[in-house]
Amino acid sequence: MAEISIRDVRKSYGKEEVVHGVDLHINNKEFVVILGPSGCGKSTLLRMIAGLEEITSGEIAIDDTVVNNLEPRERGCAMVFQNYALYPHMTVGANIGYALKVGGMPRAERDTRVREVARSVGLEDFIDRKPGQLSGGQRQRVAMARAIIREPKVFLFDEPLSNLDAKLRVQMRHEIRRIHNRIGTTSVFVTHDQHEGMTLADRMVIMNNGTVEQIGSPEEIYDHPASVYVAGFIGSPAMNFLGGRVSGAQSAIRLGNDATIDIASDRARALDGTEVQIGLRPEHLTLVAPGAGQITGQFEFAEELGSGRLYHLQFEDIPLAIISPDKHRFEPGQNLDLAVDPAHVHIFDGISGARLHELEPTRNVAAALEVVQ
Repeated sequence: MAEISIRDVRKSYGKEEVVHGVDLHINNKEFVVILGPSGCGKSTLLRMIAGLEEITSGEIAIDDTVVNNLEPRERGCAMVFQNYALYPHMTVGANIGYALKVGGMPRAERDTRVREVARSVGLEDFIDRKPGQLSGGQRQRVAMARAIIREPKVFLFDEPLSNLDAKLRVQMRHEIRRIHNRIGTTSVFVTHDQHEGMTLADRMVIMNNGTVEQIGSPEEIYDHPASVYVAGFIGSPAMNFLGGRVSGAQSAIRLGNDATIDIASDRARALDGTEVQIGLRPEHLTLVAPGAGQITGQFEFAEELGSGRLYHLQFEDIPLAIISPDKHRFEPGQNLDLAVDPAHVHIFDGISGARLHELEPTRNVAAALEVVQ
């Protein structure tokens, strides 16, 4: 078993607190991705789990053992870094087996283990090469093999794919997931790349300015983002946002130019008069015949996607993106009508940015956030 419990963990540098009371439980064999922009505290949190950063307050436990005061080597974690950290003068095999050598394992037994692990990551034909003779992806697999051979309780990944090109990042994402499925070790993966989070994670932890905004499966976070911040961070192309006010009488949200977006009547009554931001994913907007839509935007340009096109419009000086399988040619400035599916309208508080459900408009921001959590 390798469960990780993080309880009200805080980190300060001098008087500045950079991680603000994080609570997180990671289950045995789970693959958790901590996701957020640079400076949000995600790598600091990972380093506190590893023991590379001291915890200012709070508690981290691995398998019910509090590890706050344990040295990194005593925690049962293996870390894979962004820069590989390989010994350039050693062969691949020597790099992989270095920890076993230091631990005093006999050479014959060590060589057998090195070959087994090298085979598991597709490096059996490269054991006698030096790191400088390998591609970036192969070097990253050596770093992973070096971690695997230690048979750790927990794998910790600190943006391990950032130095790879786009095609290789995709290949290595698949490779990391295959290795996790085969070995089953609890894994914590830090990244700023939402594609890595969506494709690798059993659960994602979205961080913002040292706090956790939302925890959930990739599907849950994509379909039910807890805030404007999460909704804008997850999804490519990004979610569209429009400001408006809820009208209970019309069962709609009125936008700035008197356009309206229909929503469920009970939802509209509960939020009547509330200033909101609505979120509309590009794939949930549909190009329709003139006069048949709820929104009219001015066409700017299109991007070819192969399976469809991404159209860029302007609505009241606000950019809108629409993904459509239909391929049309429009003139810049041409008016295009868009239909909105009420089932896919995300409604957020206009001030706090918190997701709003069936809340009475008099309820405060704290109540809204409580419902989200």
